[in-house]
Amino acid sequence: MYLSRFKSSVWFPVVVLLIAMTSIQGGAALAKTLFSQVGAPGITALRLGLGTLILLLIFKPWRLHFSKAQRLPLLLYGLALGAMNYSFYLAIRTVPLGIAVGLEFCGPLALALASSRRLSDFIWVFLALSGLWLLLPLGNAMGNVDTRGALLALLAGGFWVVYILTGARAGVGNGPATVAMGSLIGALVFVPLGLSFAGSGLWYPGIILPGIAIALLSSALPYSLEMLALTRLPARVFGTLMSLEPAMAALSGMIFLSERLSGMQWLGLLAIISASIGSALSAPRKKIRLETVSE
Repeated sequence: MYLSRFKSSVWFPVVVLLIAMTSIQGGAALAKTLFSQVGAPGITALRLGLGTLILLLIFKPWRLHFSKAQRLPLLLYGLALGAMNYSFYLAIRTVPLGIAVGLEFCGPLALALASSRRLSDFIWVFLALSGLWLLLPLGNAMGNVDTRGALLALLAGGFWVVYILTGARAGVGNGPATVAMGSLIGALVFVPLGLSFAGSGLWYPGIILPGIAIALLSSALPYSLEMLALTRLPARVFGTLMSLEPAMAALSGMIFLSERLSGMQWLGLLAIISASIGSALSAPRKKIRLETVSE
């Protein structure tokens, strides 16, 4: 009885979404612990390959129909999904998880602010740029952030933007099952690429169980939970809650990877989170919201 009442309460989708974010960042932390054995490209191949198999079993995308106009967006959507995962995992080799997610999150934030015209929108732009200044290695104080890793995180954010724009077109009429077909397209390109640069540890039998755990934590579980929350929350509330993801990533890095951020870096994350929340709350209903995807 208590469980059924909780499911019907306003807090249920909020808790579900927090669990989804925790799952995503926990999966990323687990993946990073295996880099020394398998390498970031190998983990990308493992996560994308196993994650795709799980999504195929759940959504059975071969039943979907895509019109001729949807095929190019679907192709770009799948390639962007794979490239986003690949560049993100390359980024967190040398950049703390919280900083990498904060930098990556600037992609959809920039998209949400692209049509800014009001004064309040420029406040969010200023906050986002301030956060970037504090996170990026632009001075001696930020020299502990690897430049190449930071650029890869920003690149992942750029692919996230492509994912959002093309996914909206590719998914018309097919809904969340579109991600399974997109994941398959991305896997066909980036699984062979990741395998070609993988470490020898990828071929040890003991790596399969952690690989399945990463695929579940980073794909199947959070995606299902996000879809459940999205159907029960207004878009702007959903976007506001998702703005907390960089902080969740930083906490995951601290707990599971012993990563520590400086006070200035925490201020940078706070500025980006504040800009995301402000953008989500002040956006007109017709404006594009901050979409999500499992890293």
